[in-house]
Amino acid sequence: LSPVKPAWMFIESTPLGVRGKGFQGESYWNAPNPKPGSVFTYYLKDDIKTLREKRQESEKQLVLTGRPTFYPSIDSLRLEDMQPAPYLLFTITDENGNVVRRLREPAKKGLNRITWDFRNDAKTAVNFTAFDESNVFGSGPKGIMVLPGEYKVSLSKFEDGIYTSLVSPQTFKIEALNLASMPATDKKTVYEFGKKVQELDRAVDGIFLYRTELGNRLKFMKEAAIKTSSVDQSVVAQIISLENRLDKVDKKLLGDATLTKREFEASTSINSRISMMKEGLITTTASPTSTTLNSYTVAAQQFAPLLAEVKAVGEEVKIIENTLEKNGAPFTPGRVPEWRMQ
Repeated sequence: LSPVKPAWMFIESTPLGVRGKGFQGESYWNAPNPKPGSVFTYYLKDDIKTLREKRQESEKQLVLTGRPTFYPSIDSLRLEDMQPAPYLLFTITDENGNVVRRLREPAKKGLNRITWDFRNDAKTAVNFTAFDESNVFGSGPKGIMVLPGEYKVSLSKFEDGIYTSLVSPQTFKIEALNLASMPATDKKTVYEFGKKVQELDRAVDGIFLYRTELGNRLKFMKEAAIKTSSVDQSVVAQIISLENRLDKVDKKLLGDATLTKREFEASTSINSRISMMKEGLITTTASPTSTTLNSYTVAAQQFAPLLAEVKAVGEEVKIIENTLEKNGAPFTPGRVPEWRMQ
């Protein structure tokens, strides 16, 4: 494992306004530049193979030598089905030993290179759908730029559910290119503010997804309450009340849809404030403006009561779910059925 020393930190420019060649057409020739970041070169002598791959290789050898193959035992097949895929894990730490990023790569043999983009982990919700690179107006999840300084990278492998160290921490240095027209005078303050925005974004994103989950559960619960004869119909009114409370949360988090979809002016939502702050922190190295700092304060103050409200709705949803279960209502998402042998 060999990191580039030193690595120059900068943010790519977008002279055409968007990534790549934008909408210049196929006749406009261009080629991608190397991605900005610290390049790690590593060599792996052999692939890290799964049990299935090892078995298939041995069977090929048997076939080549004219010997018979045998159907594996059920226990062996079960082990193959349960085995997680192996991979390599690069761990990057700062000069204080704090982990700032982990990068996962396939465990394939040969001489390979990966690039760390000088950013910490994005705090966005877990999503297994790959970003569509053809969408030039956006990009995949990105963290904020780390501070220039000394870092270390180590390499380990994940195999059969166990992490094993392959290369001890290697030191490398990051230096700022300092070509910005309005460079930040105090990079540490900018970085600390960026972490605050990331944490707020993580919480807002999480509570919105949780609110969405609650809304889906309430939809099924309402239908189950109507269909179950032993459930008092006042429960339906309780569910509708909870749905209305979540709608009010949406108005603060995402904006007043009744106004915006008709192109009327509406108050700036919490999500819009965070999006603007994130864009500034991710795409520039300049210090945040006074407007950005004030926007964070407003968003944080508005979000605190919404967080408490969604949590309260979640507790009331559990109470109604218990009522549905006691009355033998059909299954609804998020509720575990009770059953005893008779």
